[in-house]
This record gives sequence, C-alpha cells and structure tokens, in this order.
Amino acid sequence: MLRHADIWHALDRLAFKHGLTASGLARKAGLDPTTFNKSKRASPEGKLRWPSTESVSKVLTATGASIAEFVNLIDNPDETGAVQRIPLIGLAQAGSDGYFDDAGYPTGAGWDEIPFPEMGDSRAYALEISGNSMEPLYREGDTIIVSPAAQVRRADRVVVKTTEGEVMVKQLLRRTAKFVDLQSINSEHPNRTFPVEEVVLIHRVVWASQ
Repeated sequence: MLRHADIWHALDRLAFKHGLTASGLARKAGLDPTTFNKSKRASPEGKLRWPSTESVSKVLTATGASIAEFVNLIDNPDETGAVQRIPLIGLAQAGSDGYFDDAGYPTGAGWDEIPFPEMGDSRAYALEISGNSMEPLYREGDTIIVSPAAQVRRADRVVVKTTEGEVMVKQLLRRTAKFVDLQSINSEHPNRTFPVEEVVLIHRVVWASQ
C-alpha cells in the first residue's frame, strides 16, 4: 500500500541526492519555496496532504529524474543507508526566542526537517542562509549543517549566537578565556569580537549544500 509518508520521503531523498533542501527543490522546480515544507504536509486539523501530480512532474523535469527513479525512491526507502532527520530553520529565525534551549540545542516545534546521512550527533541542525554577508562562500538559499557535538578549532567556520539574539556564520580566529574573535567570510563586512559572557553558543559548520 502506498503511504503518504513514502511519497514525501521520496521527495526528500530526491532533494538530498541533488544537494538541496525540500525548499531548494521546490525553487529549482519553479514552485513556491514552501511547497514541500513539513508544515504543508498536513492541514492544521491533521488531514494529510499529498503532493500534486503537477508539482512532482515539475520536480522530475527540473532534476532530470525519471518516473522509474522516483518510484524506486518510494519502493526502496533505505537504499542510501542510515538517514537522520535534521531540524531546519532560516538563519534569521535562529535569533528568535524559542528555537534553542538554554544549552544551545534546537528545540520547539517551529523547525522543518531535512534528511541527512547519519552523522552521530542527534543535536545537529540546519540553517538556511539569508542575506549576502557570507558571500561568496555561502549564498542566500544555501543550507549549512551544524553540529553542536563537533569540537571547535581555530579557523573553523562556526555559527555564533549572542545574548542580544544575533546569529551569524563566521570563521573562528581565536577564543580566549575573555574574548571570542571572529573573521567575516565576506571581506566587505567587519570582523567581530565578543566577550565570552555575551556568546550563547558557538557550533561548528560541518557541511554546506548549494
């Protein structure tokens, strides 16, 4: 029996095979970026919503995948190995209250999800880049995977959140007992220095999808 979850999982896996998030896949297909978001897969009353035949057709055209390939993704959900579902929000949202707990881990129900190969960090999360402050390395619409469990070293690219609610992606220059020095990825933006007491979290970027 064809299940609602199987179709959506196949779309998620097709997006992943092309280095895209669900919203990135929708954009590539010329659809509204929210078309495949988790929040669109059921109504507020809990009624299941199925992707339309037209949207699936546009996705296959945009990715060059055949109907047979898409059916194979439905029929063989585990062929790519162990997959974990990682919470995803926009970079701008990450500065809002309610998205991280006091330990700096993703929390709450406002996240979408994307499939990603099992990475051994159940607290991993994803951010969708907005703005141009990280160009040319990361551009608007790109997605980065962040691992709170990964050790942070000098020169790593990191996500930093401050007590003022500012969230940024920078390169770690140095971290001392008193200060955190960050280098901007875009040379047109200034480097930043924060007292350690003003830094809520500093997590390493482990993967990026364009």
